[in-house]
Amino acid sequence: MDALTRLVVWLNAAANALGRVVLAPIGALPGWLSATIVSAATGLFLLFVFKYTSNQRAIKRTRDDINAHLLALKLFKDSASVALRAQGHIFAGALSLLALAVVPVLLMTVPVSLLLGQLSLWYESRPLGVGEEAVVTLRLDGDAARAWPDVSLEPTGAVEVTAGPVRVLSKREVCWSFKALKSGYHRLVFRVDGQPADKELAVGASFMRVSARRPGWHWSDVLMHPGETPFGPGSRVRSIEIDYPARASWTSGTGSWVIYWFVTSLVAGLCFRRFLNVHV
Repeated sequence: MDALTRLVVWLNAAANALGRVVLAPIGALPGWLSATIVSAATGLFLLFVFKYTSNQRAIKRTRDDINAHLLALKLFKDSASVALRAQGHIFAGALSLLALAVVPVLLMTVPVSLLLGQLSLWYESRPLGVGEEAVVTLRLDGDAARAWPDVSLEPTGAVEVTAGPVRVLSKREVCWSFKALKSGYHRLVFRVDGQPADKELAVGASFMRVSARRPGWHWSDVLMHPGETPFGPGSRVRSIEIDYPARASWTSGTGSWVIYWFVTSLVAGLCFRRFLNVHV
């Protein structure tokens, strides 16, 4: 697991460097437009990946064989033996197409997972507005019986603490309620027995790259929250999370953006597959 987590961290570092540049226009475009452009571009990209990583000749041959047996079903529908043989060939052809798609689909899994992680930074949450309140939660490592360290949040001109720290003993969590005071990206710095641990804070009215959680040392947590460097395996902090508000939009809003991305990229791929001569 440690090796897998290190691999995901390395991949996220590359994806973050590329995503900050390539996806930067999202901050200047309406949500529906940026989501549509990104989804359509994703469909075209995956179409190219499928074309050059799959056996196109075998797929075309299998497709032609399926079409031939579908025609046989229509022409010889009164012959039970011919119909049964044709149905068997069609079923075998469908299984063959599925097998031929395994390799390209596996190859697409990594870039798609990284892309979804980058898009979630833009669409899954919206930044805090100036004067808006939120809760930040620091989760400590260890079980409930372990001794509690001294935990504090350093003062900053970017936020005003309105309540806390509040300890949740059973979950080893420390929570603060705060009010955002300035637009922009800021760092919240915590002290755990004198050792610093920081978390990015996004405040503004437009589209911004929002990292809701700085993850701990686990590959799935790192993959789902790629915006910040995870806490190391020996860290006393497991994660730090800010409860950003949900973004309200059916094209680029919390949760729904994934559905819109999937449907639009699929439609784009289907529309352009004949133009690009891709057999699927």
